[in-house]
Amino acid sequence: MRINQEPGVNYRLWDDQMLLARIADAEVGALGELYDRYGRLIYSLAMNIVYDSGIAEEVTQDVFIELWRKAGQYQSSQGKVITWLSTIARNRAIDNLRRMNVRPEGHRVGWSEDIFPNLHDPFDLEQSIELDQQKSLVHSALAQLPEEQRESLALAYFQGYSHQQISEALNEPLGTVKTRLRLAMRKLRDILIDSADI
Repeated sequence: MRINQEPGVNYRLWDDQMLLARIADAEVGALGELYDRYGRLIYSLAMNIVYDSGIAEEVTQDVFIELWRKAGQYQSSQGKVITWLSTIARNRAIDNLRRMNVRPEGHRVGWSEDIFPNLHDPFDLEQSIELDQQKSLVHSALAQLPEEQRESLALAYFQGYSHQQISEALNEPLGTVKTRLRLAMRKLRDILIDSADI
C-alpha cells in the first residue's frame, strides 16, 4: 500500500500528531507518510498474533482505514500515535482469531525472541535511538519477571487468550492466572517507571 504524496510537500519533516491533523482534513499524503513510518510495525505486530501473512496484511489495511476515518478522534493525552495504532492492530488481530476460533498452538512467542523488530526510520537518528532504548528497557524489565509471569503475559498479549484460556492452556487455577498477570503488570510498571527516573 503505497500512497502518492502531494507534490512539493515533505511530510517526513512532520511529527506524528501533525500528520494526524492533516489526515483528519483528508490529506492523503499525510496518511502515506504514517503508513511508511509504521506499516511494517503494524504488520509485524499482527503477524505475531495471527501467524498468517494474509490476515496480517488485512489487519494492517484495516488499521490504516480506521486511522483515515478516525484521525480526528485521537487525543494526545491517551499516548503516542504509535501506541494508539498498535492498540488498534492488536485488537483487530485478536478479533480475527476469535472470529475464526483459531488458536495457533505450538507457535508461542517467547520473550527472548526479538518481539520488537528493527522498524525505525533509518534517516531519523533520534527516533532510532529512542526506539532502541525503549526496546532495551522493555526486554530488561521482562527479564526480571518470573518465567510463569512472562509466559502468562505472552499468552495474553500475543495470543489474545482470555484469563480462562490461559488457565486451561497452563493447567493452572483461574485465580492463580489472574493474580500472576496482575502482579506481572504491576512489576513491569514499577520497573519501567524506576528506569525512566534514572
